[in-house]
Amino acid sequence: MLRLFVGIALPPDLKLRLSLTASGVQGAKWVDAGNYHVTLRFIGEVDEVQAADIDEALLQIRAPRFDVTLATVGHFGLRQLWVGVERNPALQHLHEKIESALSRMGFPPEERRYTPHVTMARLKYVTEAKLQTYLTEHALFRAAPFPVDRFSLIASYLTKSGSIYEDQADYKLS
Repeated sequence: MLRLFVGIALPPDLKLRLSLTASGVQGAKWVDAGNYHVTLRFIGEVDEVQAADIDEALLQIRAPRFDVTLATVGHFGLRQLWVGVERNPALQHLHEKIESALSRMGFPPEERRYTPHVTMARLKYVTEAKLQTYLTEHALFRAAPFPVDRFSLIASYLTKSGSIYEDQADYKLS
């Protein structure tokens, strides 16, 4: 079985910049900078046949290239700390195409509203005060736009020291 998701890789210089903000919250489990990405759709556990079918469906997607800008920091409760993605119609369009392709394959639609972001840390035993201090210190975070000319199908392997991601296939945008 493979645990899959569809995502967009970040350029190395942006990963470095984000990694420099990855401290200062006691109880946070910071994501390794090599794993920073923007998730387009989490798929979950599939077998090899389903993975091949997903690959074939993603190969059919046609969408234009676009730029993405990371800006602001936020959190999902006391569970996750993230850097947000500025509103982007082209990114939303690509997400919808992927969602539609997977729905046609029988995957249930994502129940939550799509909120593109880069997960910075998983939070455990974090106080609201520590989290608010971090959010205040990084409230003005904004990175230069970066070009997106492809998206990827990525396998996630869970280990005791954290997830390991491995690209399975890349899909070029036109």
